[in-house]
Amino acid sequence: MLVKANAYGHGACQYARMLQDAGADYLAVALPTEGVTLRTGGIHLPILVLTAGVDHFPEIIDFNLEPCLPTLEAVRSLVKILRKRQVTDYPVHIKLDTGMHRLGFMTDELPELMDYLKECPQIKVKSIYSHLAVADDPSMDEFTYAQAELFQKNASAITASLGYKPMWHLLNSAGMERFPQFQFDMTRLGIGIYGVSALPGVSLKPVASLKCKILQIKHLTPEDGAIGYGRHGKIAPDGTVIATLPLGYADGIDRHFGNGKVSFMLNGHRVPTIGNICMDMCMIDITGVEAKVGDTVTVFGEDPTAEELAGVLGTIPYEIMTSVAQRINREITE
Repeated sequence: MLVKANAYGHGACQYARMLQDAGADYLAVALPTEGVTLRTGGIHLPILVLTAGVDHFPEIIDFNLEPCLPTLEAVRSLVKILRKRQVTDYPVHIKLDTGMHRLGFMTDELPELMDYLKECPQIKVKSIYSHLAVADDPSMDEFTYAQAELFQKNASAITASLGYKPMWHLLNSAGMERFPQFQFDMTRLGIGIYGVSALPGVSLKPVASLKCKILQIKHLTPEDGAIGYGRHGKIAPDGTVIATLPLGYADGIDRHFGNGKVSFMLNGHRVPTIGNICMDMCMIDITGVEAKVGDTVTVFGEDPTAEELAGVLGTIPYEIMTSVAQRINREITE
C-alpha cells in the first residue's frame, strides 16, 4: 500500500495505522523522511522507500527502512555502509527499468549487477519490481504487455543468479484493475485505495472529504461594490449573499477555482465560488440557500469529487488530493 506524499494528502501516519490494523503486509513511501515519520509514529510494518537516493542510507538503516536500489552506484554505496556496520542480509528492493525510463536497471546493466550481488552477503533482495507507464491506456496495451514480458525475463535472470526467490511486483492501481494476470507475488495499490479509479467510467467511493465551516455570511447589494482581490466578484442587481470559508490556495484550493469555475456542496446545494481565491480564505455565492455561520461546506468528496475539480484544471485527482496542505487537520471517523 502506498502512503507516500502524506498518504496522497490523507494523512500518512493516520492512514498507515489503519492499514496496519487492517492487516496490510507492506507500505511504500517515496522518501526516507516519509519512512522515518511513519516509524516515529508507531508503524512497524516493512516500509519500502521508492526514492532512497544514495545520501540517506545511514538513516534508512537506523529506522529499519527498505531501500529501492535502481543503480549499481546505489547498491555499492549501501553495501559500503553495511560492511562498516557489520550488517548482513539487509532487505533491499531491486528496481528494473522496463520502459518508463525514470528509475531502474536497464537490461544491459544486469550482468554486472548479478555478479556484484553474488559477492554481497550484506544485502538480501526482498523483491524485484518495475513500474508500468501506461497501464490505464488501452490504446497502449501492446507496450504494457512488452513491459510485462521484459520484466519477467529480467526478474527471472536475477532470481536464478541469486539462488533464492525474491518477491516480484509490477502492478500499480491501474494495472491491478486491468492486468490481474501480472499480479505475481505482490501489487502496489496507490490511488485506488483512496477511492479513485484509474479507469474512465469506474466509480469508487472516496475515502475522504475536504470540508470546512462557514466563517461569515454577508448580504451584499450593488452599492457595496465588488468582492475580493481585484474586485472580480460581481454582485447581482438584486443582491448577492456570500459566505467566507477558511480555505485558500495555501490550503490546496487552486486560484483557478475562483470566480465560479467550481462549486462546492452546502446543505444539499451546489454553490459556486465568487471572486478570487485568497491565500487563506475564499468566498462562495450562497444566494437562495439557507445557511448560517458554522454550517459545513464540502470542497470535494462524494460530491463534488476530486475528479471533477481535477477536470477543471486539466489535471488528475492525485494533484487535487496531494495539494491539501499539512496545516489542514485530518480527522478519522468510523
